[in-house]
Amino acid sequence: MPGKEDVPHIHADHQLPAPRPWYGSRWILWATALAIAVVVIVSVMVHDRDAKAAAAKHAQTAPKPSLGITAAIAKKGDLGIYIDAIGTVTPVYTSSITAQASGVLTAVHFIEGQLVRKGEAMMDIDPRSYQAQLLQAEGSLDRDTSVLAQARMDLDRYRTAWAGNGISKQLLDDQEKIVLQDEGTVKNDQGIVNYDRVQLDYCSIKAPIAGRVGLRLVDPGNVVQANGATVLAVITQMQPTTVIFTLPEDGLAQVQARMRKLHTLPVEAMDRSQTKKIATGKLFTVDNQIDTTTGTVKLRALFENKDGALYPNQFVNTRLLVDTLEGVTLLPTGAVQHNGPTAFVYVVANGTTSLRKITTGVADSGLTAVEGIAPGEVVATSSFDKLQSGSRVVVSKQAPAAKAAESNTP
Repeated sequence: MPGKEDVPHIHADHQLPAPRPWYGSRWILWATALAIAVVVIVSVMVHDRDAKAAAAKHAQTAPKPSLGITAAIAKKGDLGIYIDAIGTVTPVYTSSITAQASGVLTAVHFIEGQLVRKGEAMMDIDPRSYQAQLLQAEGSLDRDTSVLAQARMDLDRYRTAWAGNGISKQLLDDQEKIVLQDEGTVKNDQGIVNYDRVQLDYCSIKAPIAGRVGLRLVDPGNVVQANGATVLAVITQMQPTTVIFTLPEDGLAQVQARMRKLHTLPVEAMDRSQTKKIATGKLFTVDNQIDTTTGTVKLRALFENKDGALYPNQFVNTRLLVDTLEGVTLLPTGAVQHNGPTAFVYVVANGTTSLRKITTGVADSGLTAVEGIAPGEVVATSSFDKLQSGSRVVVSKQAPAAKAAESNTP
């Protein structure tokens, strides 16, 4: 064991060196971490910048994708000029049937809404009182006819007697006047008989025109009065029928000139939305005066109405053909775009579009007459919000606008 003399002796005045502060090493660590983070962020930003630049360069050099569109081909054809107006279906004949004989309504032979022929029996009124009156009048006629025959026989005798100087001339003259009186009486009786026969015929009510019967307004068993205001039934002629519409007086000269040339003008009846054609007819006549309050003139168009599509008092939109443009270039109206007063289209050639200004004319049935486009050129009909001059496009195989243009060309 070592001795006590070998143990180092520490003097009381001697002190150990002081330790370093703890926060000094921590600051060095934080500074190092911050520097590393800055280097990492700068590296990421530089890499992202290089990536974006490469992508932009690739986008500039890569070909742009083609835009899918539909298109139509400009056609050469005829286009009609129409005058549109609101018209009312007005039957050629409408008959309100009233009683012309008084009595009890005994029978109704029609069904509401039935089509009847002219002269067809519709209703019966009790005829017995009129039959009795007719029989009485026929009896009076027979009696007075016999009296007339007797007077004529006496006249023949008087003439023979007067020829042999058997009677005076006064007796012969008196007999001649008696014969004339009896003839007048017979004529009066015959008139009464004819009148009673007409009254008896009124007991059987017949259809005065051919057409459709409306609702039944009087039932059997009711008493009707002759020449009364009560309407028993209404018959409206359905085929043919007419449409009355108005035309501004400024367009009257054009219509009259066209009628003098063609004698008639086609008229189309359209539904309320003007999308469906109901019937096709022809202009029948023009009214003989202009309405001074509205500055319009009435026209009547005649329609065969074989399918019954036009109904009495129905409101329809009429289209009167007043002229036809022949050999014009036609485009679907949807292909024409507008920028203020300027009209233009996108012409498609070799898969690329180009903007071209055009001049528009008459439009009808989805077609517009244009100038500035040659027949056969292809124009875009869709994707106008994405198109611009120089756009690469792919035309769809199915082009509804082109088909519509082809089918609607006059």
